[in-house]
Amino acid sequence: MDNQSKENIRLQNYITYLNYINDKLKKFFERQQDYIFCKEGCAKCCKNAHFPYSKIEVQYLIEGFCNLPFELKEKIKSNIKKTLLDKKQSNDKNFKYTCPFLINDKCSVYDYRGIICRTFGLMSINKKGPVKVPFCSYEGLNYSNVLDEKENKVSEEKYKQLGFKEEPLAFNVSYDFLTNPDFEKGFNFSFGDKKALIDWFMETNDSINL
Repeated sequence: MDNQSKENIRLQNYITYLNYINDKLKKFFERQQDYIFCKEGCAKCCKNAHFPYSKIEVQYLIEGFCNLPFELKEKIKSNIKKTLLDKKQSNDKNFKYTCPFLINDKCSVYDYRGIICRTFGLMSINKKGPVKVPFCSYEGLNYSNVLDEKENKVSEEKYKQLGFKEEPLAFNVSYDFLTNPDFEKGFNFSFGDKKALIDWFMETNDSINL
């Protein structure tokens, strides 16, 4: 079997893994629907962030990019170039940016998006500290109806006042957990290197042709 065939099998195994976690995430979001206020056009989660991506996530993202109309691809390439220039000119080691694949506040490669994009909006379990509440909670969105901003956590009193049957829950959906070696072994693929999305385009990519 040649290398290209192996790569295709590896990518198909990754897609199988994605389908698996998508089913899990769908159930989590459905359980938490009383606290979720995501809607098309919001796009707060697509701005001012790092967007960690593994090598295979980027490969799948580029596959989605290649299926886009010419005009849309040109706009994305322009966004990538601008973001790379902004990063080069920035002295901020914690450089954050808007995802270059966000067009008119809508993800242009939604079905091919990365894992971090699929999980955002839920509360997550953080082994190194307290439950992590999505930042949009502080902007009147997810979990804002039960958030105690002073204590930086969910208010049991607010939850009881609302009378919802399902309590606000945190799930083990951190990026580190969902990209751990156990999933690689179970689905027979490798995530590869991990870094900020824009850093994958620091050098010209043949599939993007910047």
